[in-house]
Parts: sequence; structure tokens; C-alpha cells
Amino acid sequence: MPDWQELVRKRLSGLKLGSAEREEVHAELAVHLEESYESLRTKGLPEQAAMQQTLAQVADWQDLRREIQIARTVKENLMNDRVRQLWLPGLLTFALSMGLLELVQKFGARPIVLDLDKGTPVLMFYTPWLLALPLAGALGAYLSKRAGGSARIVLASSIFPVLPFGVVFMIAGPVGLVISHSLAHHIVTAAFFSMSVGWVLAPGIALLVGGFLMQLLISRRSSTHGISMS
Repeated sequence: MPDWQELVRKRLSGLKLGSAEREEVHAELAVHLEESYESLRTKGLPEQAAMQQTLAQVADWQDLRREIQIARTVKENLMNDRVRQLWLPGLLTFALSMGLLELVQKFGARPIVLDLDKGTPVLMFYTPWLLALPLAGALGAYLSKRAGGSARIVLASSIFPVLPFGVVFMIAGPVGLVISHSLAHHIVTAAFFSMSVGWVLAPGIALLVGGFLMQLLISRRSSTHGISMS
């Protein structure tokens, strides 16, 4: 039986990838060729004919090598762009927003507290924090735009700090309703709604305002610069 991985390694020699990634490509293609070969053999084709038909699936090994390198390069560039345009600005925005919250909790005014029945606190509005969040949103938008992010990615970077909370509440809310007693459903619903407003909606709007204003400012500067250059 042919050693398909060795055959692929020889015919794709010169593939400019990292050693681990190159071996992964060799292994994937070798498995595909081996499966095709075995399928032809089970249909009664002689070994030589099955091998020829299997290899005929690749018309030009040099073209295949170029296509693999182009595909891998594009994938790597897309991943790098996503990190620079979304994850890095988003994480910096998250760190700044959480740092501002900690400062407000230690040194700021007492929060506005909304209660449910029997005085159970479910929502705390840190007004100074909400007023400072547009700065964090503007920072995320600026870094994302500077890295070449699209308008949608820029705004996503600005509201990145509330996205984890949004996911948590989307999961925790339905689960809480399912496991809570039927008589307490109204309390769970009210708590879920109030906390969603306090930790997702209100901060998200504040961050979005900063991100939108920064994007608008950058767009106007770009337009002004383009006009002056012309």
C-alpha cells in the first residue's frame, strides 16, 4: 500500500509554512487520498489503476501548493486583523471600564440603589462611572479604527465591556426562571430585568455614545484631510 503521507510530502516540497502547520496539511491531504484510494480498491480496481485515478484528483501539484499557501496566508491575516481591530481594543476598553468602576466604588459617591420587595437590592447605578464610560468607549473605537476596523467592528470594540455581562444574563435569566419556584417568578424576572439594565443596557449606551462620537470625529477629520489634500 502506498505511503500517502510521504508521497504528499515529496510532491508538496517547498511548502512555505511552519513545520507543525505543514505536517498538518500533509496529513489532511494524505488521509483524503488514502480514503479515495481505498474506495476505488473496494470497487474492484487494480492497485495501479486505483493509484493513478487517486493521484489524478490533483491536476497540478505546484498550483495546489500555491493555493494552500495563499489560503493559509489569508487566514492568518484575517486572524491578525481580528485581534488588532477587535480583541485588543476590546480588552483594553474592558480593562479601563473595570478600572474606572473600581475607582468609583472606592472613592466615588454612593450608588443609586433600586430595591425589590422586602428591600432586596438588585440594581446599583454608579452615576460617575456611567458618565466616564464614554471615554472608555471612545478609546476602544479609536484603537479599532486606527487598526483599520470597519464601522461595525469599531462599535463592537467600544461596547466590548458589556458583551460578557450580556451573555451571562442571557443564560442566567432563563435558567433562573426554570429552577425558581412559580411564586417567585415575578421576583426573578424583575431582578433579571433590573440587572440587565444596570450592567448591560445603561453601560452599553454610555460606551456606544463614546464610540459613536469617536468614529464620527475620525470620519470628519478624514474628510477634512481629503478635501485639503485635493
